[in-house]
Amino acid sequence: MPHAPAGANTLPSSPAHSLPAQPGLPSWDLRDLYPGPDSPELATDLDRAEADARDFAASHAGRLAGHSGRALATAISEYERIEEVLGRAMSYAQLLFSADSNDPAIGRFYQSMNERVTAISSHLLFFTLELNRLDDAVLEDKLIDPALTRWRPWLRDLRVFRPHQLSDEVEKLLHEKEVTGRSAWSRLFDETIAGMRIKLRGEDLTVSAALNKLSDRDRDLREAAGRAIGDAFGTNIRLFSLVTNTLIKDKEIVDNWRRYPRPGSYRNRANMVEDEVVDALVGAVTADYARLSHRYYQLKARWLGLPKLQHWDRNAPLPGDDDHEIPWTEARNRVLSAYGAFSPDLAEVGKRFFDRPWIDAALRPGKAGGAFAHPTVPSAHPYLLLNYHGRTRDVMTLAHELGHGVHQVLAGQQGYLMAGTPLTLAETASVFGEMLTFRALLDAETDPRRRRIMLASKVEDMLNTVVRQTAFYRFETLLHDERRSGELMAERIGEIWLQVQTESLGPAFEFTPEYRVFWAYVPHFVHTPFYVYAYAFGDCLVNALYGVFQSGHPGFQAKYLNMLRAGGTLRHRELLAPFGLDASDPAFWRKGLDVIAGFIDELEATS
Repeated sequence: MPHAPAGANTLPSSPAHSLPAQPGLPSWDLRDLYPGPDSPELATDLDRAEADARDFAASHAGRLAGHSGRALATAISEYERIEEVLGRAMSYAQLLFSADSNDPAIGRFYQSMNERVTAISSHLLFFTLELNRLDDAVLEDKLIDPALTRWRPWLRDLRVFRPHQLSDEVEKLLHEKEVTGRSAWSRLFDETIAGMRIKLRGEDLTVSAALNKLSDRDRDLREAAGRAIGDAFGTNIRLFSLVTNTLIKDKEIVDNWRRYPRPGSYRNRANMVEDEVVDALVGAVTADYARLSHRYYQLKARWLGLPKLQHWDRNAPLPGDDDHEIPWTEARNRVLSAYGAFSPDLAEVGKRFFDRPWIDAALRPGKAGGAFAHPTVPSAHPYLLLNYHGRTRDVMTLAHELGHGVHQVLAGQQGYLMAGTPLTLAETASVFGEMLTFRALLDAETDPRRRRIMLASKVEDMLNTVVRQTAFYRFETLLHDERRSGELMAERIGEIWLQVQTESLGPAFEFTPEYRVFWAYVPHFVHTPFYVYAYAFGDCLVNALYGVFQSGHPGFQAKYLNMLRAGGTLRHRELLAPFGLDASDPAFWRKGLDVIAGFIDELEATS
């Protein structure tokens, strides 16, 4: 179902340096979805959706094979209409919960909505299952009708899961139990993180605020924050280990029933990318650890005058980095200016997010950490969540999430069922938006010292996106594989975490004991297993794509916007073909990694 979790596009960038909250930061207005949790409009939509779902089942269940192509197209349109109503309601609940998960009334509303939407959608579950039982020849015969041809991309992607489909009864059971299974454990994780307070120098900080201190200029404060975070998560590590072990076992059971060959296979199918393509990406990045992260962090240790880096030094500001506070209005202008220099059409869509209350950037207790763009539904508009601290990295985060938002607006014309893109491609517009903004800032900078610092900061962001996320993927892979032999103690999970961190970050680092629990704060492991490689996929893809743009490829902007408008109707091969790129070619990933290595070469030459 297209009801993506609100955090699905969380940006993996490092926290920004600490600053007091800026006044006047925008907060979103969710009334474009519904006036309130108790609004008659929401109740009416749900009641009507339930009645329509029951009628839909009565009209179509068990009869799809006998439908003409036109009748089947009409049924899909009706299915999409009902699903969009449910998607709108669930998006509203998710966004409310993301804005304040400390409020027990909001938590109760979120769970109630999850249960109600799941119950209603259970009446629709038969439809995709029955479609997948149609023989290929029968479906192809129906697709001759132009009315059904429009839905070919959706049917194509649906049938990817055909070999893994279970009986209707089992599918319905798994669907209905989701609210007391994975969804409930995910909620426990979210509420635990939101409720945690990190004691640091007389303050009780949220997890997000404490993580933010790991980028402070004061090394003693960074160390204190690193140890305090470790202590807080160490106190709760049995709970986080239980959540992790339970969710991994739950996934293993379902994967075995569905006959997925390995733990990451479902995510790859959902991303419409072959296991072998992901293997090529991960293999290319891990083989380049020494050329990329090991080399850079040895440079950073030298710049900081340290024999070894500790984990709290990874995101430390560089000497001479006088990164000043950037007001929200200036951040807005910088991002829109960079977008506009590339394409006025892109900037026009992006401007809507600032002109209307579609962004929540304010800092509040209980608010979800990190950042995301939630597409909601095409009949409404996306919303962006950020935690804006006023540093250059926050401007990059804004550029990233705005890219998601613009992509979601442009793809909305494909309709609810086909607007969404696989996670691997969903990162394209966001990372491209970051690159546009970074290049604009770098080109405008004439001070060699500032240019070097900006370049180093960009390299760190790219390493966080490519190397760190690939290491996260390796951690998940090892964890899921070993969990099949039995429950893992927290100590063993910590050992696996340290293993992949040591491999990826290299000999410049040594790790103090509390770092063993830092895996526990990463929400992707809970909400979207094996999601994280999509960041590396997107970053390397954009590096290659940006190289094509810089080469003066004719009509690049128009082709780029058409790629975004395509939504989920085209696969990665079809989307990249107009640019002469092919993600299945191992040399493709090398092009993306060469960009990072080239930046490090430049830094070495100027050090």
